[in-house]
Amino acid sequence: MKTEHTSLDQLCINTIRTLAMDAVQKANSGHPGLPMGAAAMAYVLWKRFLRHHPANPSWPNRDRFILSAGHGCMLLYSLLHLTGYDLPLDELKRFRQWGSRTPGHSEYGLTPGVETTTGPLGQGFGNGVGMAIAERFLANYFNRPGYTIVDHHVYAIVSDGDLMEGVSSEAASLAGHLGLGKIIYLYDDNRITIDGSTSLAFTENVGQRFEAYGWHVQRVNGNDLNEVEVALSAAQAATERPSLIIARTHIAFGSPNKQDTAEAHGAPLGEEEVKLTKQALGWPLEPAFHIPDEALASFREALQRGRAWETEWRALFDSYAAAHPELAAEWRTVMTGRLPEGWSDKIPTFAPGGGGMATREASGKVLNAIAPHLSTLIGGSADLTPSNNTYLKGYGDFQRDNVGARNLHFGVREHAMGSILNGMALHGGVIPYGGTFLIFSDYMRPAIRLAALSHIHVIFVFTHDSIGLGEDGPTHEPIEHLAALRAMPNLTVIRPADANETAVAWRVALEHRGGPVALALTRQKLPVLDRTALASADLLRRGAYVLIDAGHGQPRMILIATGSEVYVALEARQRLAAQGIEARVVSMPSWELFEQQPVSYRDEVLPPSVTSRIAIEAGSPLGWHRYVGPLGAVIGMTRYGASAPYQVLMREFGFTADTLVSRALELLGG
Repeated sequence: MKTEHTSLDQLCINTIRTLAMDAVQKANSGHPGLPMGAAAMAYVLWKRFLRHHPANPSWPNRDRFILSAGHGCMLLYSLLHLTGYDLPLDELKRFRQWGSRTPGHSEYGLTPGVETTTGPLGQGFGNGVGMAIAERFLANYFNRPGYTIVDHHVYAIVSDGDLMEGVSSEAASLAGHLGLGKIIYLYDDNRITIDGSTSLAFTENVGQRFEAYGWHVQRVNGNDLNEVEVALSAAQAATERPSLIIARTHIAFGSPNKQDTAEAHGAPLGEEEVKLTKQALGWPLEPAFHIPDEALASFREALQRGRAWETEWRALFDSYAAAHPELAAEWRTVMTGRLPEGWSDKIPTFAPGGGGMATREASGKVLNAIAPHLSTLIGGSADLTPSNNTYLKGYGDFQRDNVGARNLHFGVREHAMGSILNGMALHGGVIPYGGTFLIFSDYMRPAIRLAALSHIHVIFVFTHDSIGLGEDGPTHEPIEHLAALRAMPNLTVIRPADANETAVAWRVALEHRGGPVALALTRQKLPVLDRTALASADLLRRGAYVLIDAGHGQPRMILIATGSEVYVALEARQRLAAQGIEARVVSMPSWELFEQQPVSYRDEVLPPSVTSRIAIEAGSPLGWHRYVGPLGAVIGMTRYGASAPYQVLMREFGFTADTLVSRALELLGG
């Protein structure tokens, strides 16, 4: 159905365009072209279709809007201010400045109404797929006849750059396979990139590609409001397929000299061109950041509409709570990110002996023990489910006809898996996790980094964590990966030493807030340490702890280890003791957790007076010297691995008690 469009609509559209121009010009930095070119279709979406409430950006049943082309964030900031979010005009005037809520690319948690952090192209595209998965799963779990409390769309504006990045191809393929019909993306087909015309490098038929993925595809003139409106309505009706609306637009629309040029992509128009563009649009030259009263009043109708939508939903939820009180209570729990009472009592403990257990195996046992008690724990693997031990037994495979299942199959798509997990976390209500080999964290780094930057709760399960994976050889043996992950601010990395440390690591990961957690787990079996003779694995919560101390008095030597090397350190301690050398063994599964402890505790674990220290880890030694000090040593990997049984590799690369004892004697001068 077409809606009559008026001069007021055009006034509103030009308000978006000129706010973007003025903000970028004032900052002398930014991307004015996309907001100017996409303003018309964004206006139709926000005015006619987007169900949101600016006074309550976290209303649970709102539609999600993603500006995947985050460089065009002045489009989003303008819409947020105009429709009544808590983003004053002064913040638009402080675009890209220190301390403002309008950074150069939109950031989740900083600006009200921003659903996800975008900028690295393709990530927002993948986030939307995760949001749509979460919406379908929660709708299946919570909705009941007559009570549809979960029912919303995921809209996005995506760019040429988004569609060139491989992550979007991975995510689009999975979305088509799953038939995620709540996804509706507007493709800003302005045919310009930083280098110039997209014809330099991007000449594929995007529509045919997405049709092959199983998407519903339409083509419109992005400046024809009726065409955009009709296409959005048709997309909403295509409930079995995600939708891509290819909208032909013109970058820097209205600029006499820079429309359809690369110059408008990543630089201000310039004072003279701003003046000429305003004249061409019939806009007053002064003041800058001019917002006509009629336009603002029209935009602010979003507050009234949003209030009505939310009020209607809350009345429905109150009725739902009366009819289904247990489900309503569970909804309140999961949507606030709380964990149910008593869930951690179900975490298993593991007895020593029995031939040992790989920490990946222990991880799988923990997952399956707690899954019945964490109803919205949902995740999977990038085609490595049996190896990662991420399968929740009895909970089915998430497919288009089984959206209540809790096992996700991402296929061989690590990059998309990361961005999809982030989208699920950003949606809220679910606890997402995803597994792959540690080596393939390389494919996921952009998404892991954005999870850390966004302070969201995602659990990354990385198995095959060292040369201990064996015969697959150096292509699959991570060397620098633990160091690379530890270098990432706000990411908590945990490498447990045995099955019981793994159990505690899962508790930490699930209770952690304010950022993602990465678990690094072994392929090979490890001894289950006898905790009657050693410190409790619960001390993993502190990042590092004294696993076993010197037999008498102050230790002469401290042996620090993580993961599969902890039992090597324990054996070395025994051999040193036989030679009259008292040594302390410290298990240090998480640098990040350890650094959060008081200095007094850290000094208790690593007394400054004991300068003879050795750290042993089957990975890069980078960073370990902060813990061993200038008089200590590190046994690590300074080259790529090799193909052989893991026992051979550990011996040949020096991860043995013999090597550790020899280095200890060297340090002690004997």
